[in-house]
Amino acid sequence: MSLSSAGRPVRLRSGAAVVMAAGLLAAGLASPAFAADDPPQSDQLWINTPYEQMLPIGTDGGQPQSRTLGVGIYHDNDNFTVTDGRLTVDVSGLAGVAEVTWSDNCTPSGAGAVCDIPVVPTIGGDYEDQVFLTVRAAAGAEVGAQGRITYEATATGGPDGTLTAPHESFDTTLTVGAGPDLAIDPVAGIEEGLPGDERTIPFKVTNKGNESANGFTVELYASYGLTDLTRYDACTYTTTDGNDYAPSNKAVCTFDQVLAPGDTFELPEPLTVRLAPHALNERLDIDVEPGDGAQDIDPDNDYEVVQIGAENTADFSVTGDTVSGAAGETATAELTFKNNGPAWLGNLGSGDPVAEVRLVVPAGTTVTGVPSGCYPRTLDGGYHPKQTGAPRYDCSLRYWVLEDTRRTFAFSVRVDTVVPGATGAVSIHPAYGEFGEYPFGFDPDLTNNTAVLAVN
Repeated sequence: MSLSSAGRPVRLRSGAAVVMAAGLLAAGLASPAFAADDPPQSDQLWINTPYEQMLPIGTDGGQPQSRTLGVGIYHDNDNFTVTDGRLTVDVSGLAGVAEVTWSDNCTPSGAGAVCDIPVVPTIGGDYEDQVFLTVRAAAGAEVGAQGRITYEATATGGPDGTLTAPHESFDTTLTVGAGPDLAIDPVAGIEEGLPGDERTIPFKVTNKGNESANGFTVELYASYGLTDLTRYDACTYTTTDGNDYAPSNKAVCTFDQVLAPGDTFELPEPLTVRLAPHALNERLDIDVEPGDGAQDIDPDNDYEVVQIGAENTADFSVTGDTVSGAAGETATAELTFKNNGPAWLGNLGSGDPVAEVRLVVPAGTTVTGVPSGCYPRTLDGGYHPKQTGAPRYDCSLRYWVLEDTRRTFAFSVRVDTVVPGATGAVSIHPAYGEFGEYPFGFDPDLTNNTAVLAVN
């Protein structure tokens, strides 16, 4: 269960948000949710490890460059306090491949060490890596040589008093390599921008590898609420239409400059973007790759996502319908979601639907036709085995809605028994979590998030 990319947003490719579950490569990041009055249940200890790392050999006979591996442990259930964590690191598999320098909280012993972690966090809390291993290629190691670090962990706590991470389940592979390593300097996110603001994005690339990059490509992906990307002669610019993926603006820039090991590059003039009137939660994805077919030896640092927030609102609303019919007759009920703006919304990192429209079926009726994107549920949200005839339906929107998006879900509803004045509840909910627990913080008017389907 390796979480080396946890927290790293999904890349946008060709203007498309390549959407995945939140926390990419983060199996095990989702902690079980328990209500405050639920009794403690199960708990599990996990280890967060880098999956792999490339170690460059020395340049021109010099010392190899060091790399830092962040490792940590965490547990699932925040109903438990977990302490006295012990992370056992075995580096016997690195003989002749790499050398390791230990964190201060690690006690070396033979071909490994035991690292003490006094308090073990949950991943949903204030998790940070607790152990940092400094690694570099061993003297004389050849390009292509590989070695492996393995990890085990225990801690005090949980329902049985002791937690143990799954045995033989966590490791990091180190490979000795040669080539360019184009690294983008980290860029801080921007908060509390205003629609219409122009913001400058610091941009610097350094070759941290041991070979020159003979030219390179910079790609910029600006989300729909970002406009007016700075124009450079070396770039071509395109805009996606938003049919299959959230609309975005893309720039592909090709530079012929040679970056020797240690050299840095900055754009000819500052990179700026403007927050559009419909901006809300925006992001600018920056990707750099060496040219001439070269392979970057550490692709984890050639990509940066800049989160840019705007002070804006998106007013979600839903309207119900009124249908009538005698017993045995079928009518069409149309339930309509609308974003009244002024902002759009896109879950560009997680790919989760921005909202669900829910129908609780009116008494005396049966749903006989279900629109695309709607799923049958029991009243309390559980699994319902049949597509038709369920007491409740949840209808998913896409992972983005524009500032004027309108989506209608048309249900076929059969009147089984005439119940004068029968109504079914229509409402908007986040895709995960109940409406009352997680209201839409960007929505200025929650009163139009509910409606009714009235029958007869």
